[in-house]
Amino acid sequence: MASIPEQFKAVVSNLAVRLPWRQMLVLTALIILGLWMGYTPAGLLGKADAVGYAVCHRIDARSFHLGDRQIPVCARCSGQYLGAMLSLGYLFLRRPRRTGTPAWPILGVLILFALAYAIDGFNSYLHLLPNLSRFYIYEPANPLRLLTGTGLGIGMGVMLFPAFNQTVWKMHDRRPVLNGIGELALLLVLALLVDFLVLSENPLILYPLALVSAAGVVVLLTLVYTMVVVMVFKQENRMAGWRDLLYPLLAGFIIALTQIAVLDLVRFLLTGTWSGFHFG
Repeated sequence: MASIPEQFKAVVSNLAVRLPWRQMLVLTALIILGLWMGYTPAGLLGKADAVGYAVCHRIDARSFHLGDRQIPVCARCSGQYLGAMLSLGYLFLRRPRRTGTPAWPILGVLILFALAYAIDGFNSYLHLLPNLSRFYIYEPANPLRLLTGTGLGIGMGVMLFPAFNQTVWKMHDRRPVLNGIGELALLLVLALLVDFLVLSENPLILYPLALVSAAGVVVLLTLVYTMVVVMVFKQENRMAGWRDLLYPLLAGFIIALTQIAVLDLVRFLLTGTWSGFHFG
């Protein structure tokens, strides 16, 4: 990769001395975003590929396709991040600022989803490696990877949402994020609908869903790192509204994008390609 020009370094250093911390935070975000955008593959899907490249093996045979083009993350990760985005979006619209964990029956279902994800992932791993392929339990398939990934993703969203609310908001609602097993069932029906749309591999539908799944990586990391920033600076439960949360969110986004950029760089230096891993 090309080095940053010395003039650019001088401008950045000069601005760092003059700008207050809020403007410095915005400048940092713009610099990191600009560098990442400049060195990653071109196009909207190319940027989404670069996000997926940081967190997913992107094995072609284990991914869905837009025609001949592989989507940014594999089938399992597609389900995982689409499920998380679905549950976060649902809770944001229907249960804003709730901080209560779901009842035990709901937690039990989510634990089963996590176990199914782990079992299917382990089975797929055994099937992938020639020396271990004879030990796999059943023939792995992308639809099952998608379903188990979606189940885990729903659980991730349902657990992250109340934790985030409990960390940042001054005023929050202590009721459970899901009212009961019926509401979980509704969320699962919506998730199955999303999975059905993915399995159709209709380019008009799969294209936006592919972008949403890649965006899910950024959203989840940003929320987690925002919580970390709030706790590190001892600002828990001080945010009255989204305006108060703007700069902590921006800091979380900076850390998230930095992590993605570093992982992209390391993997690219090791492999020399933006494509997925290849086996046998």
